[in-house]
Amino acid sequence: MGEVDDFVDSVLPRLTEVDTSFHNGDAGPRGDILSHDDPVTPFGALFTENGWAAIEPAFDWLASRLSDCRGFRYEVIAAGVSGDLGYLVGMEHTTVSIGGEPPPSEPYVLRVTTIFRRENGEWKVVHRHAGPMPDSRAAKEQLARMA
Repeated sequence: MGEVDDFVDSVLPRLTEVDTSFHNGDAGPRGDILSHDDPVTPFGALFTENGWAAIEPAFDWLASRLSDCRGFRYEVIAAGVSGDLGYLVGMEHTTVSIGGEPPPSEPYVLRVTTIFRRENGEWKVVHRHAGPMPDSRAAKEQLARMA
């Protein structure tokens, strides 16, 4: 296995577990995988923040709107690693209840870029940029319900 494969194998299962918990209403694990050292910048489908003090309450609010995650899958399109920086580029496929409404029959899809920094031997997310696929009606409808 190469360096990139080792990186993906180390971060993808954890990222999937964290985001599944998040989509079940628990923001705690997402806080554990994100760096608390600036710079840390999520540019989400619903909000953009900078710094842990602003990020934590935003993720708590968003997670409070989510429940009953029936599926979360991260489809890796590309990945890379160099020294203490690594990245994943992919598609998140999520089926979840938003605001207490029943989960839809089809997942919504976000295209996502996630950048990691190795801190004390552990990969931490320092940047995440997510947005709906341009032609994804389902993603746009789901995001509108979250706001």
